[in-house]
Formats: sequence, C-alpha cells, structure tokens
Amino acid sequence: MTVETKLALSATEVNSFSESNNEPAWFASLRAAAIAKAAELPMPTPDKTNITKWNFTEFPQHTVESAPFNSLEDLSAEVKEIIDIEGQENLYIQRNNTPAFLKISEDLKAQGVIFTDILTAVREHGELVQKYFMTDAVKVDEHKLTAYHAALVNGGVFVYVPQNVVVEKPLQVVFLNDNPDASLFNHVLVVADRNSDVTYVETYVSTVEEAKGQANLIEEVIVLDNAKVTFGAVDVLAKGFTTYVNRRGSIKRDGKIDWALGLMNDSDTISENITHLIGDGSLANTKTVVVGRGEQKQNFTTEVRHWGKNSEGYILKHGVMKDAAQTIFNGIGKIEHGATKSNAQQESRVLMLSEQARGDANPMLLIDEDDVMAGHAASVGRVDPLQLYYLMSRGISKAEAERLVIHGFLAPVVQNLPIESVKNQLTKVIEGKVR
Repeated sequence: MTVETKLALSATEVNSFSESNNEPAWFASLRAAAIAKAAELPMPTPDKTNITKWNFTEFPQHTVESAPFNSLEDLSAEVKEIIDIEGQENLYIQRNNTPAFLKISEDLKAQGVIFTDILTAVREHGELVQKYFMTDAVKVDEHKLTAYHAALVNGGVFVYVPQNVVVEKPLQVVFLNDNPDASLFNHVLVVADRNSDVTYVETYVSTVEEAKGQANLIEEVIVLDNAKVTFGAVDVLAKGFTTYVNRRGSIKRDGKIDWALGLMNDSDTISENITHLIGDGSLANTKTVVVGRGEQKQNFTTEVRHWGKNSEGYILKHGVMKDAAQTIFNGIGKIEHGATKSNAQQESRVLMLSEQARGDANPMLLIDEDDVMAGHAASVGRVDPLQLYYLMSRGISKAEAERLVIHGFLAPVVQNLPIESVKNQLTKVIEGKVR
C-alpha cells in the first residue's frame, strides 16, 4: 500500500525559487523533474525502524534570510570554539540558508581549487557541477527524500581539487542553525581529481533549543584515480528536526577515503553512509560515533560495497545510548561478483547507560565472490563493572570512572578528526550528552 505524503512546496514554487537564484536551465530542469518524482516515489524503508509517522516533508519556511558575518569576531562564542580564527586559511560558514562567510587562500585559488557555496557553483561552474551532481554517488530517483532534496536544495558546498593538487591545510565548513524556522536542504559535493589530496571537515551547529524545520542533507564525495579524501563531520542538530542525512562516496582506482563522523544530533535521525569501491585497489575506512539521549529514535546504516579487485573496506561504529533513546546500527559489507581479493571488515559496538535505552547492532556480510576476506564483530551491553572497579580502586569516583570509560570507548573516532578545534568540540558535546 502506498501512503500519500503531502509535499510542502509546489512545482510552481520550486520554479520560482530557481528563477530567484538565476540558476542555469539544466539545474532548473533538474529541480522540476525532481519535484514531480517526489510526489510519486515511495519513502525509504530503513531496516528495523518504522518511519511512517515521521514528518519529512512539511516545514514552516523553505528559505530563511540571515545576515552575513563581516568578521569572524561577529560569531558567537559557541561557533568561535570550532574555528582557529587566526590560523584557519580556508573557511566557509553558512548561516541557516545564507552564505555568510568565505575565505580561501590565494595559493589554492592559483592552483585551480574551487571552494564555494553550492548555488554559486551551479551558476559559475555549471559544467563541472552538472557532471557530478547526483549522477554517480546518489541518484535523484532513489526514493522520495532524494528527489525532494534535489528539488529543494537551498544551501551546501562545492569543492573541486584539480589533478595532482595536494591541499595541505584542511577546508573547514560550519553550517550554523540559529533560526528555529530554518530548513536545511544542504548539498555537499566534493570532487578530488586524479592524484589529488584534500581534507574536508564540516560541523553542524544548532544554537536554538528546538527546531521546527527539516534537515534533508545529501553529501557526495567523488574520489578519482589515486586521489585521497579525508572527510570529517560533527553533526549537532537541535531537537525538533526530522533529520535525513545521506553521505555517499564513489572511489575509483587506487583511490582512498577516510570518513570520521561524530553523529550527535538531538533530533530523530535516519543516516546513510554508503561507499562504493568502484576501482581496483580502492579503499574506504569509515569510523562513526553516536550518542543518543532522551526519547530519540535513530537509524544508522553504514555500507561499503566492493566492485573493484583488491578493494578494502573497514567499518568501525561505536554508540552510547542513555535515557530512553533507541538506535539501530546496520553495518553492511557487500562484495560483488568479480571483486576478487577484496577485504571487508566491520565492528559495531553499543554501550547502554540506562535500563530504558535500546541499541541494536546488525552486522551483515553479503559475499558474491570466493577469493576474498571478510569478517565482522558486534556487541551490545552496559559499562563493564570490572573497568569501573579498577578505576574506583585507584581513588576515582564512580561518576568520573564511568565518564573515562565512555570517552575511551568513543576515542577511536574522536581522535581521527583532523582539526583540533573540531575534535575538542566533539569531546565537549559528548561530555554534555553523557553527563
């Protein structure tokens, strides 16, 4: 049975928004086709989570106009903590739906690196964006939420690193949500051309207590032959959002991607992190930490799909649940026929801090080839009393001992974030959530 889902914007309103941004014809046509598909396509069906009553499509405003920042000194203390104001050379800040601040070094500009907001990129680098925008890693017509996203994109980032260029210092992006009516249909597109290397780190920060809008976020990372992308993210979106986040990677021959994801939303969340190892010798290393609290319901799917020979995929997911939070961890290692000598490994562990908390770890290996390696491990449980006893026997209080155990449990991902200020922010967020 198909459930009727009302869309908040009509085709006419979508077209009007496109015209107001002076978008090229190809992007306006993509939006128009997407809104038509969104009305017909089914919702996604995340494993073991019933989302039929979740609101993914209605919101108070599509776009909120916000003032830009003339200087980083205008930022709130909460946002300043994330940024090395003196030393960060490459920085983009989006305030709700407004491009609010951009800085890129002259050296990167001279080498042809593009680092700008997505709607500017559509206008000024249209041919390049069109080549990759929802054509490879994510397709418009996968389901209702991907189509709705394509129709309503109202923010995001475009990064292009030319062939043979190594970006020495990280590109940092901050998505600031300080208006409760804002909805975030952000699209991030990172393209690393052959033999290039780039580190990209983004942070979602909500400074409102409760949001009223939607967060429908799609992020595509395209890694061409022998290129490397290090992708770090910390998501801290407020309660009240219904959050759908889809991070995808497409990795070509001898390419490499390192994902380090701190998923700390206070909203109900569906998250997909799927990497396609297309080329021979490609590699994906995915590390994720999650903290759930209150009555949150969350579903996290991490998948590495092997298409190329000698490809390697590693999944590490650690989650902490407290109060009455419920979380599903789906880990999938899929080796396609022909991907000989591939290696698919995964580990999912959930730590529960209360009787009402629920965490399920579901590791899956789907193997269509003989000459491969594959393995998985999963555990769900409470804080080890022996660890607590050992720490307490050395004069540490029970509360402090539990805090140390939790931080140690999450450290494998936290320590992999490549910007020190972002790493510190994630540590602070974890501290606040598990207290």
